[in-house]
Amino acid sequence: MKPRPTSAEPHWLEVSIEAPGEFAEPLSGLFSRHSGGSVAIEPRGGGNPKLPPGADAAVIVRAWLPVDATLDDRLAHIEMGVRLISHLRALPVLQTRDVIQAEWRRQTFEPVRIGRRLLITPASRAHDAQATSLDDIVVPLEPGLAFGTGHHPTTRGCLEIVDRIIKGGESVLDIGCGSGILSIAALKLGAARTVCLDIDPDAVRAARHNLRRAGLARRAVVIQGTVPHVAARPGESDVVLANISARVLMEQARSMLECVRPTGLFVGSGYLVERKAEVHETLQSAGADIRETVVLSDWVTVVASRRHTVGQSHRFRHDRPPVRILRDTPWRTAYILALMNRRIS
Repeated sequence: MKPRPTSAEPHWLEVSIEAPGEFAEPLSGLFSRHSGGSVAIEPRGGGNPKLPPGADAAVIVRAWLPVDATLDDRLAHIEMGVRLISHLRALPVLQTRDVIQAEWRRQTFEPVRIGRRLLITPASRAHDAQATSLDDIVVPLEPGLAFGTGHHPTTRGCLEIVDRIIKGGESVLDIGCGSGILSIAALKLGAARTVCLDIDPDAVRAARHNLRRAGLARRAVVIQGTVPHVAARPGESDVVLANISARVLMEQARSMLECVRPTGLFVGSGYLVERKAEVHETLQSAGADIRETVVLSDWVTVVASRRHTVGQSHRFRHDRPPVRILRDTPWRTAYILALMNRRIS
């Protein structure tokens, strides 16, 4: 049993493991299931954008578990899942360390320029950001216990699309908002308002803080939850953003697409190119017309419009039969998911 920290300040237990990129999704799914959603995937080398993860490149998957009465049970489930995955390929020992609240406030990252106008920078260094033209849009962030700084290919892919499609006055729905980076960028680029949803309470707090610090809180609503949601009404969003995962994109495809105006756009990301066909087939079955696909270091961002036949969300099944998973999913991921579904609950 892991000893509890003695400080009164809030603590988390960070668990991390290095693995080949092809294992990023099953590991992040395992970590997410038992951490409440606080998961990050970063390239080996500390998130350096020059070393992005691909299907074969090494990544580090991290999760943060609350240090409370549930810690030992959460950690035991993660350790069991890692042992199952290790049957396919030997993995290093799971690493753990305590993280206190003050560490989140001190964290920083390197500024990153994305698209034509966006400059993502730590909030503490926003005043030092070097805008090279009058068109530059500075996006200040304090990620906190949430994720999205522009360094990961999925965030970068979404930001590049946002930079191109936001023209001014749009209503935006940001599903799985994390740090709020996509919403802040959209609002800074001229969107009229955003609704930010995330199931992770730490992400909700981080997004609210970042929006407030950026002076955008009046134009955004941040809510703990996901679609369908009363704040995300069908057919009322000009742009729907969902930088999440293949599993969630497929499970909630119809609910997300129903929120898009007939003339609007859906931007989804968070999956590797090996799952592109499976995810896109599900989106199309749910009523999407794929308009563009961007691949950065084997991570996919898709842009789609909504067909007018989208509707009747009660017809969309969330409980896909296991045979569908095994048929459409690459065998390694399918095997891992099958083992996890049988052995971990």
